[in-house]
Amino acid sequence: MAEGGEGEELLRPPLPAGAPGPKRLCSRACPAGGTGAAHPRPGAAGTGAGPGAAGASGVPAALAGCCPAAAGAAAGAAGPGPAAGGSGPSGGGGGAGSLLQPESLLDAAAKRVAGSWAFERVEGRFQRIPEPVQRRIVYWSFPRSERQICMYSSFQPGRATAATAAATAGSAASPPATAAAAAAAAGSAASAGGGGGPAAAAAPAAGVTAGEESPATGPPAPPPAAPSAPHGEGLPFRRGIRLLETGAVDNVLQVGFHLSGTVTEPATATEPEMTYKVAISFDRCKITSVTCGCGNKDIFYCAHVVALSLYRIRKPDQVKLRLPISETLFQMNRDQLQKFVQYLITAHHTEVLPTAQKLADEILSSNSEINQVHGAPDPTAGASIDDENCWHLDEEQVREQVKLFLSQGGYYGSGKQLNSMFAKVREMLRMRDSNGARMLTLITEQFMADPRLSLWRQQGTGITEKCRQLWDELGALWVCVVLNPHCKLEEKSCWLRQLRKWGEMDVCPLEDGNYGNELPNITNALTQSSSHNQDSLARPRRTVFTRAIEGCDLHWQDSHLQRIISSDFYVSPSYQREGESLLFNSQGQPLWLEHVPTACARVDALRSHGYPREALRLTVAIINTLRLQQQRQLEIYKHQKKELLQRGATTITNLEGWVGHPLNPIGCLFLTLTEACRLEEENCLEISDTGDSKPPVYQHVPVATGSQDSGESYLSLALEVALMGMGQQRVMPEGLYAQDKVCRNEEQIIARLQDLELDPVLVQTLRKQCILLLEGGPFSGLGEVIHRESVPMHTFAKYLFSALLPHDADLAYKLALRAMRLPVLETTAPSGDVSHPHHLVSVVPSRYPRWFTLGHLESQQCELASTMLTAAKGDMLRLRTVLEAIQKNIHSSSLIFKLAQDAFKIATPADSNSDTTLLNVALELGLQVMRMTLSTLNWRRREMVRWLVTCATEVGVRALVSILQSWYSLFTPTEATSIVAATVMSHNTILRLSLDYPQREELASCARTLALQCAMKDPQNCALSALTLCEKDHIAFETAYQIVIDAASTGMTYTQLFTIARYMEHRGYPLRAFKLASLAMTHLNLAYNQDTHPAINDVLWACALSHSLGKNELAAIIPLVVKSVHCATVLSDILRRCTMTAPGLAGIPGRRNSGKLMSTDKAPLRQLLDATISAYINTTHSRLTHISPRHYGEFIEFLSKARETFLLAQDGHIQFAQFIDNLKQIYKGKKKLMLLVRERFG
Repeated sequence: MAEGGEGEELLRPPLPAGAPGPKRLCSRACPAGGTGAAHPRPGAAGTGAGPGAAGASGVPAALAGCCPAAAGAAAGAAGPGPAAGGSGPSGGGGGAGSLLQPESLLDAAAKRVAGSWAFERVEGRFQRIPEPVQRRIVYWSFPRSERQICMYSSFQPGRATAATAAATAGSAASPPATAAAAAAAAGSAASAGGGGGPAAAAAPAAGVTAGEESPATGPPAPPPAAPSAPHGEGLPFRRGIRLLETGAVDNVLQVGFHLSGTVTEPATATEPEMTYKVAISFDRCKITSVTCGCGNKDIFYCAHVVALSLYRIRKPDQVKLRLPISETLFQMNRDQLQKFVQYLITAHHTEVLPTAQKLADEILSSNSEINQVHGAPDPTAGASIDDENCWHLDEEQVREQVKLFLSQGGYYGSGKQLNSMFAKVREMLRMRDSNGARMLTLITEQFMADPRLSLWRQQGTGITEKCRQLWDELGALWVCVVLNPHCKLEEKSCWLRQLRKWGEMDVCPLEDGNYGNELPNITNALTQSSSHNQDSLARPRRTVFTRAIEGCDLHWQDSHLQRIISSDFYVSPSYQREGESLLFNSQGQPLWLEHVPTACARVDALRSHGYPREALRLTVAIINTLRLQQQRQLEIYKHQKKELLQRGATTITNLEGWVGHPLNPIGCLFLTLTEACRLEEENCLEISDTGDSKPPVYQHVPVATGSQDSGESYLSLALEVALMGMGQQRVMPEGLYAQDKVCRNEEQIIARLQDLELDPVLVQTLRKQCILLLEGGPFSGLGEVIHRESVPMHTFAKYLFSALLPHDADLAYKLALRAMRLPVLETTAPSGDVSHPHHLVSVVPSRYPRWFTLGHLESQQCELASTMLTAAKGDMLRLRTVLEAIQKNIHSSSLIFKLAQDAFKIATPADSNSDTTLLNVALELGLQVMRMTLSTLNWRRREMVRWLVTCATEVGVRALVSILQSWYSLFTPTEATSIVAATVMSHNTILRLSLDYPQREELASCARTLALQCAMKDPQNCALSALTLCEKDHIAFETAYQIVIDAASTGMTYTQLFTIARYMEHRGYPLRAFKLASLAMTHLNLAYNQDTHPAINDVLWACALSHSLGKNELAAIIPLVVKSVHCATVLSDILRRCTMTAPGLAGIPGRRNSGKLMSTDKAPLRQLLDATISAYINTTHSRLTHISPRHYGEFIEFLSKARETFLLAQDGHIQFAQFIDNLKQIYKGKKKLMLLVRERFG
């Protein structure tokens, strides 16, 4: 087995494989005649397999190499009896017998060969292979684990049983062993009676993916049936299990490396019963092709293929097993062969006769191509040596499915399906299945062919967010693929060429998500200094594949790295050579000094390719390195602290943040550590359409280390590294997508942190890390001084505050209060900074204010403040501190208003008494909002004012008095009178506060003072409210009325004056109403055609009021009406009303009322009549200038009304006749109209 596929160490590149060759051909030695009788192989006469047929000389050296006693085992198994037959318990085929006796050496060796070597290689290596040995190799060549079948028949990754998971962990616990180690393991396994020891688990077979039993561990126990879960019933894997369990599989036959059978679908309400023929080819424990009569068109295997495969795995003893058909044909003589061929043609003559005749013609022709090739193909003989050994994957269907999902655009379902395909790639990588990279290549090709890419580029618009996230995952997967520690050099070269080709395409998306902006090359660690010049920010084009291309330059050959990941007990030697001091910390634990995201990408690659233990070891080394860096950064800060605090600002030490990074370093380390601590449910292959909604459950697993017991667990390390990464001070990246990604990644990590149940160990880790973050200076986002463009810590601090509060409230508040700052919104430099006037200049120039996510960040700041307010309820000192932090750091009025509302709700629960301390905080925040929004437009202003009055009412009468007295700094005059004072003086407020008389009088006095002040400042909008508020106080009311009179001639409109006049009449002041109405009339101007003007009602009311007061008032207002109103219909309406009743009906005390109707021939109505007639004449001429035939009828009616007015005068009929004659003369060209006038008026 020295030439086997898994003789390499984990990190050493394996030997290059040959290129795919032609179809496997099987040949046997024939006499020179070419078509004569078959010449038997030496030692294999006919079908006889006697005891001597498999002597030691006939045992393949490969088998002997796997196990020293293989020769004896083969000889024993080759004799007559059940063992020679192949698949019974005594033949090593599994079943109950295999649990009671050791596995035979023949089976141990055959399993190793079946998983590692193509059968052609076995045939080419040895002249003669005993038939029993062939049978065992063929038997063990079928896949042995249901996990692979599940993987290729459903999108959702299956979850294995506890036993299978343990086997997976065991096989992944160390790098693949050498051939010698495998042989030793096989030998020890056999001698140990089943091979369940650690040595067996450490030697996985070359062709067996993680999760299968190692060939050294003995035959597998029959896997338990998957539970019939209610969800996922429609998935092919579930349906396949159901078909198997209901006995739908029949006629199962294995001929060599070919399995066939029939699967019957039961009848349904709409479909009859259907039987499908299924055929499966396999090689080296992988299914290499499938065909099914159902015509399945999907990426994955249909339920019928699943059912047949599981039948072979679960019931191997019930499958008829035959050697490859070429072996059977080899044993026939000429007559038998002819009979075989003729019977075959007869049975299928309609299908095969043309092909049979064509082949016969070619064979009989000595020059034909078929005679130039030695041997003949055999579909049952397994794959060729040169064939690629991989599972069957329908490439065309992968392309079609991806193309379909991409064409569906931004629909939720399509994105979900594509994410499922990415998850499937990860699952394949984890199972070390070469189809992972193959499937990812097919997916990427379709992504690059997406027509939307060129469209987005032409339009200059960014890729949609959902699509952008898919591209990110694609890039991250390629980084995983190229960092596969076990990939061959030619594979990596091929991937590199392909990635470069994609990256050079114009439509290839850029790393930052924008076509317009390009990111700096920040894959490598940047200099830890503030002296970045412009040259250091030169930015080559970086696409989503750039990191994968850079990853191709990384290797795993570093001896220190190999030692880290290969052993838990790698510690510093007792004496250190020069340069080794950087490789270990003071405790002797290994460090890995590499750019953090790159190091984490290695962890992700190990984890993704099924090396969880190696990933854990490297993760621990990275965390120890981060700890050392944190310690040294603290020491540096101690020396710079005085200067930095004096300046009040700092530079950014990390231009590349770990949160939101394309490689997601913190998320990767956290997942690697928590997966090692996760308690899995004991369920076998569980598939869900909806995903697992239950939160994960974790337990502490001690860190495996060679140094003294540190008492640490992987779970506490997970918490620690998440806190380190989230607390890193980092510059806000450029571009909307990059900034949004920072927020999303932060929320994802916090959501995972919230799944951890904080026990005393984790609380201790939390407290320790929080203290370090507070003391961390410029290296921490929670340090005492931060850069202006540092990413805010609000979301992170909110989690820390909630987590710490039950355990250390002082630390929780200290941390949250420090995190409240948002320096990017601060416009002034700190007062202490005199010597460094340019300290606020950004490292990346000309960026602010391009903070696209600023609104989200401010809302998170508000959430943090709200959380603290809620927690501080009842604690005056803490509330005051939080309030000061809010007033200092929050700059958005709407957010402060939200905080005030939140505080008010918390302070006034429905089921208990109000909390006075928190109510006062709510009021103070509300007052701040009023001051902030007083001079700016805000659509919620009225709501804010009403809320403030409600809040002040809850606080008490002193709060109301205070806002009334200081109204000018809080409210506009209109708000103060119409909302504030009106609400304070309402009956509901008095009842709510249960005020006594002195208190009511104090409030009323304040309200009246406010009203008069507002009326003086803004009489147009506040006069009426002032009059209303001052009604009950005579002096105040007179003062308000005088303010109105004084303002009437300057700034007030006729509408406002009419409104106040009506109010005065309603309150019983008709003479004052008349005065105000007269003033209003002086501001009014009604044109001849404004017969629907809204002021008409006011004019009619004013005239009616004057008429009711008496002849003097009417005589006073009519000249104003004549001057202001030029609309004939309105004037005639006033005239008619004045002639209907006698003036002075209001009965003003001290006045006589004659009771006589007024004449239109005398003043004041004569003046009104003349004005009305004049208005009719002017209006008539104006209308005739632009009249159209469809308005003729309306015009005639207008003249009829005019005649009624003319007739009120003594000589009215003569005037009207002259008027009509003038019309006929002037407008004689309008013949039709004049005809109508003549018909009506003569």
